[in-house]
Amino acid sequence: MDLSTLPASPAPGLVNLVVEIPAGSRNKYEYCPEAGVMVLDRVLHSSVRYPFDYGFVPNTLAEDGAPLDAMVIMEEPTFAGCLIRARPIGILDMVDSGAHDGKLLCVPEAGLRQGAIRSIRQIAPNQLEDVAEFFRTYKNMEGRPTKILGWLDADAVPALLERCIRCAAGAESPRSPGPETPGPDR
Repeated sequence: MDLSTLPASPAPGLVNLVVEIPAGSRNKYEYCPEAGVMVLDRVLHSSVRYPFDYGFVPNTLAEDGAPLDAMVIMEEPTFAGCLIRARPIGILDMVDSGAHDGKLLCVPEAGLRQGAIRSIRQIAPNQLEDVAEFFRTYKNMEGRPTKILGWLDADAVPALLERCIRCAAGAESPRSPGPETPGPDR
């Protein structure tokens, strides 16, 4: 699976999202570009499970040195390696082991029930808190300090996405002077 020619954003307001971990899984898979396949990285130590399909936007580079993380709200889990055209509706803004690590929250372009969703404000607050708590819990169980800064709405997505695309192309360094601490939208 060669992702080098796959655009990060196939159309305005959309991203290509490659699923690494299906919703409900404790297995943490990661894409291995050298082999072109998904590999089992580890099994989560805690009883928590991924709340949504989780993966990355190809041909991006985030501050943590990896592709930009992304989650997609699906009615049914997909599978590791599934490509989804998705609309980002917000960002879980967090710091992981000292590095800024924003994670896109998306809905599938092909999802009929999610077609009208354009903002995290259309997602139940308790569902957003469940996602934030998942990242707090599973990272803490691994002894990795995290700080959840809050949720940013869809208007924050373009700047983050564009910066990560520029970084992957070598036009900009992925490390910024430090995470800003904007107030959460919720």
